[in-house]
Amino acid sequence: MSIVDTFVEQRMRTWEKAKSLLDHAESQKRDLTAEESRQYDEMIADMETLRGRIDSARTAESETLDAERRSFELLGPNGSTTHRSDQAFVDEIRASVTANDRRPIEVGPVHRRSGYQPGVERRALSTASGSGLQSTSFYDQVILHMVDSAAVLAAGATVLQTENGNPLKVPKTTAFSTAAIVSEGGAIGSSDPTLGSASFGAYKYGFLVTASTELLEDASFDVAGMLAAQAGIAIGNAFGAHAITGTGTGQPTGAVTAATLGVTGGTGVAGAFTGDNLIDLYHSLAEPYSRSKSAGWLMRNNTLGAVRKLKDSQNRYLFDAAIPDGIVGASGTLLGRPVFADPTVAAVALSAKSVLFGDWSKYWVRLAGPLRFERSDEYAFGNDQTTFRCLARIDGTLLDTTGAIKYFAGAGT
Repeated sequence: MSIVDTFVEQRMRTWEKAKSLLDHAESQKRDLTAEESRQYDEMIADMETLRGRIDSARTAESETLDAERRSFELLGPNGSTTHRSDQAFVDEIRASVTANDRRPIEVGPVHRRSGYQPGVERRALSTASGSGLQSTSFYDQVILHMVDSAAVLAAGATVLQTENGNPLKVPKTTAFSTAAIVSEGGAIGSSDPTLGSASFGAYKYGFLVTASTELLEDASFDVAGMLAAQAGIAIGNAFGAHAITGTGTGQPTGAVTAATLGVTGGTGVAGAFTGDNLIDLYHSLAEPYSRSKSAGWLMRNNTLGAVRKLKDSQNRYLFDAAIPDGIVGASGTLLGRPVFADPTVAAVALSAKSVLFGDWSKYWVRLAGPLRFERSDEYAFGNDQTTFRCLARIDGTLLDTTGAIKYFAGAGT
């Protein structure tokens, strides 16, 4: 059993215990006692810890597999070693086998990317000139932690990477042509599609961090890894918040800002939702969106806690703690679609937009230029410190505003 399977099994056992507590209290027609609530909360916290370990283990396994696939070496002339691309290696194997055996074979794709992961391209860092700035090798780590910290990215936003930050317009349709039956000899009516465009800028996110020479030279832990993680978290948290609730004025346009209403909750329940409300929200999307491989839920963790307790008419929990393979960052599934938690989404309250569901590939993120992580040994020279800075130019908006992402809103009373 792999380490991933071990963590998955532990997580599912914990979830079964948590459900048993809920079922026991329900069978006695009462709420959880204080002690049961404490135990339940601890189990849910343990599940989230295990989810993080599962994500990390799966990422490590994927990176190891990719490294192995990239490391194929074939002997060249005079015994020299030549490196081949993955596909070239596969093509050569196919050609060799078919030439010798005369039987065609099929070799599967060398690499598949989950639809729930953003299409981030790894690019070389540019080295800035002057001021003693030097690029570092943290790029992969920064991107990884940036994705972990921004739920919209983890949910499957489309990432568009451009060489610079010049204004960029992407055309889109806001309404399609409509057809109608035309009688023989009758006039054919016209119906033009409505075209619009989404404009992308490049908002600069950045910060500085200083480290003493003693820390860098004497630390017994991975200082570089820690700084890379902190950089990704800082950038991811800053952009991630705007990707959800950004106004679009002086900052990216958030998904909540651009999404459309799917379902309004009942009155007299302080904005809370029912299981039927969430089912209605799911089906409020047009079928192509709800069937998309990038369709998923977004809510804050407290809201997810309420979702975990919902049951259908057959007394079955709507939430499933199992995490599909290839989906990093999800806490489980609801109605078969992954659930991502982000503290920026509004809490359940009157008129609050507390639950989002939709096709997250329709939310586009523009990364302008390379992500820059640089160091300077001169900026704080007088204090014998090394300064690191992280800069990223990012924008984002929901490209399809015809109903690709919808929200549940609590009633106003």
